[in-house]
Amino acid sequence: MGDDDIIEVKDLEHAFNDVEAVRGISFSVRRGEIFSFLGPNGAGKSTTINILTTLLPIQRGAVQVAGYDLAREPERVRESIGIVFQDEVLDRDLTVWETMEFHGRLYSIPRDERRRRIDGMLAVVELEAKRDVRTKNLSGGMKRRLEIARGLMTRPEVLFLDEPTQGLDPQTRLRMWDYIRQVNAAGTTIFLTTHYMDEADMLSDRISIIDHGRIVITGTPEELKNTLGKDVIYLETGDDAKAREALRGVLEIRSITESPRGLSITISSDGSHCLPGIVERVRDAGIEIMSVNLKKPTMDDVFVHYTGKELRDTGA
Repeated sequence: MGDDDIIEVKDLEHAFNDVEAVRGISFSVRRGEIFSFLGPNGAGKSTTINILTTLLPIQRGAVQVAGYDLAREPERVRESIGIVFQDEVLDRDLTVWETMEFHGRLYSIPRDERRRRIDGMLAVVELEAKRDVRTKNLSGGMKRRLEIARGLMTRPEVLFLDEPTQGLDPQTRLRMWDYIRQVNAAGTTIFLTTHYMDEADMLSDRISIIDHGRIVITGTPEELKNTLGKDVIYLETGDDAKAREALRGVLEIRSITESPRGLSITISSDGSHCLPGIVERVRDAGIEIMSVNLKKPTMDDVFVHYTGKELRDTGA
């Protein structure tokens, strides 16, 4: 484990009966970063987060969190982390303040210190005005903010956020991103799972794309986009397989993937220069072109490139 790694996972495997949810993954999270698992529902994201947060037993592999061995010292790991779950876990009849107070008592935080932290955290997530409101009367975004405040009350070294903005409207999601950045800037390492491309792209220092229980590729958002080259051309034709054949040997083409949107072609130089030549070659082969789309690589394109499918198609 490197000095600057706060989480290290080696050869982690987990199966439910005969279904392999996690198939031998290894990765590390650096202290102070926002690290994201990006992938469709059922890819193994929640299973991994549940193992890392001691909610599921470790079956195979080795995990260290905040310097503690997960298998040997689960309670020490628990003391070092905060968790915000995908599904809301608030007592609907407690007020905002009572929710925080109860959590502080659970962790035996002394009374004066507890009160200071509650006031401080409610200020961070802008819920001071709601302190006496029962949680069942809060909006979805407020509930999520309360869960983040509660998760941070114990001053965890790592905060785990499992799909933190699922079900929130676009404006509230942007606000949530701001809170997550603030929390991170104050020194908390963040481990995030998401199936939103833009969320992973905008928030993460590094991203691991996970699909079918395996990590497909890891890197910064820029690195991942750069692996595709300068541009991506989407080409819908009357015969994709034949068109692919016709484009064999074009120097500027780095790769051709068949995707739900037709052929996804990654280009190593300026796409606008080689696009006419590509179109011409396909037409010369007698293949009809229905649509052409040239764009800079996005996380969407990265996902299509490495998994051969769109995240939208995976039921996420």
